[in-house]
Amino acid sequence: MKAVILAGGLGTRLSEETHLKPKPMVDVGGKPILWHILKIYSHFGINEFIICCGYKGYLIKEYFANYFLHTSDVTFHMDIDNHMEVHHRKSEPWKVTLVDTGDMSQTGGRLGRIRDYLDGSSFCFTYGDGVADVDIGCLIAHHQREGRQATLTAVQPPGRYGALHLDGDAVNQFQEKPDGDNAWINGGFFVLEPSVLDRITGDQTSWEADVLPQLAADGQLSAYRHPGFWQPMDTLRDRTRLEELWASGQAPWKVW
Repeated sequence: MKAVILAGGLGTRLSEETHLKPKPMVDVGGKPILWHILKIYSHFGINEFIICCGYKGYLIKEYFANYFLHTSDVTFHMDIDNHMEVHHRKSEPWKVTLVDTGDMSQTGGRLGRIRDYLDGSSFCFTYGDGVADVDIGCLIAHHQREGRQATLTAVQPPGRYGALHLDGDAVNQFQEKPDGDNAWINGGFFVLEPSVLDRITGDQTSWEADVLPQLAADGQLSAYRHPGFWQPMDTLRDRTRLEELWASGQAPWKVW
């Protein structure tokens, strides 16, 4: 099975980083968050990826073109024939296809542009800026049991702000990281049938605003409930949290 990853948006809410690079290339623990996402899928045996590039997509291409340069010790033989020798080669069992899906395409439009790179079977699909400890194997099995065109991973994010419990004017309890409001939201990590691509009409089709509501209305959208860890990287605060988790040695998404 292949995994398709959206990596073309502008990432304006993380402009401190994304004025220089696309958001999927922003580092967490010294590696692009895109690398972390590929490692999650690879742990579950999915090693063929299609990356939907857009804004500054050439930097993603450069990263994979020079993967050994980024991840291994190297010697440059500049005195003889100017070649590079790689030491302690750190390779991955990945096949990565990078597709230019346009600078201004919407999320659905980007997915529509990679149709020719799919093989007519079910595939995974996710965003290039979020990590989770989702069991991809169980997600795929759920999709196959349900028999619908699309399955999304439903998550319950924690509250973003501290919560006060008041008794009149007195604060009788303060909770720094309260639970969310128990609502399930779209956490990405989809499994799709190729027939969903027929619902995409052009580059300006939004996956979230156009395609998902259609699928739901037609009874073709299933939810896989994931009560575990999930964290998007929308803001600098989000990135800081991911960095702290990685530095602690207890990053929940590090399933490999």
